[in-house]
Amino acid sequence: MSEPRSRLQAFGMLDWALLGVVAAMWGSSFLLIEIGLEHLEPTAVACLRLLFGAAAVAVVPAARRPIPRRDWPLVAVLGLVWMAIPFLLFPLAQQSISSSLAGMVNGAAPLFTVVIASLWSRSPPTGRQLIGLLVGFGGVLVVNWPAAQGTGATVLGAGLVVIATLLYGVAFNLAVPLEERNGALPVIWRAQLVALLLVTPAGAFGLADSTLAWSSMLAMVVLGALSTGVAFVAFTTLVGRVGAPRGSVTVYFIPIVAIVLGIVVRDEAVAAVAFLGTALILVGAYLTSRTDAAERP
Repeated sequence: MSEPRSRLQAFGMLDWALLGVVAAMWGSSFLLIEIGLEHLEPTAVACLRLLFGAAAVAVVPAARRPIPRRDWPLVAVLGLVWMAIPFLLFPLAQQSISSSLAGMVNGAAPLFTVVIASLWSRSPPTGRQLIGLLVGFGGVLVVNWPAAQGTGATVLGAGLVVIATLLYGVAFNLAVPLEERNGALPVIWRAQLVALLLVTPAGAFGLADSTLAWSSMLAMVVLGALSTGVAFVAFTTLVGRVGAPRGSVTVYFIPIVAIVLGIVVRDEAVAAVAFLGTALILVGAYLTSRTDAAERP
C-alpha cells in the first residue's frame, strides 16, 4: 500500500488524478442542478440526486460494512445536516441565483468548519486562523454584494446557499469522529440513505409536478451517480493516500470549476467584484484549514 509514501512525499500522478476528478465532479454539481431545474422541481432534484448517489456508493463493498448501533443516531443527524437539508436548499436557491454564485459561496465551507470546531471544543481560533476567518468572511460579503443589490428573490437565494454551507461546517465536524470509528464510506452511504428517506415524500410530490425530459434526467444521473456517489469514493481514496489535511485542498478548486462551467456552458455574467470575493474566500479557507491541520498531532 502506498499510503506512507504518499502522505510524506509530493502528490503522484494518481493523487493528482483523484484530486482533479473530485474537484470536477463536485464543482460541476451546481451546473447540473441548474440543468435539472429546467424541467424538475427543486425537491425532485434533491431526491433524484440522493437516489442515484446512494445507489452508486452501494456498489462499493466497503460502504456496506456494518456500524455499531450506538452510532446510528449520529449518522441520522449527519444525513439531515450534510445532505437532506443542503441538497434541498441548493436547488431552491438556484431558482433565483446562478450556478457560479452558488459555487462561490460554497467555497466558504472550510471557514464555517473552523468556526463550528472552535465553538464545539470551546477553544478560540489561533491568530492566523482568526485572520483567515476575517479575510474569508469578508470575501463572503463581497461575493454576495451584487446579489444584495438585486431582487428579494436573489437575496433569499444567496442566503439559502449560506445556510447550506453553514450546515456543511456542522456536518464536517460531526462526520470526523464517526468516520474515524467506522470508516468513511459506511458512514457516508448510511447518511445518504437517511437523507433519501427524509427527502422522498417531498420529492415524490415534486416529481408529480415536474416535466420529465432527457436533459434534466441525464443531469440528475450524473449529479447523483458521479458528483454524489463516485466523487465520495474517489475523495476517501485520496484522503487514504495523502491524509485529510492535504486531501482537503480539493475544496479550493470547487468554486473555480463552478465559475468556469457557469461562464462557459451557461454564459452566466459574473460581477468583477465577485472574483475578488472568491479569492478572499479561498485565501481565508487556506489560512484557517492549513493552520488547523498543522496543529493536529
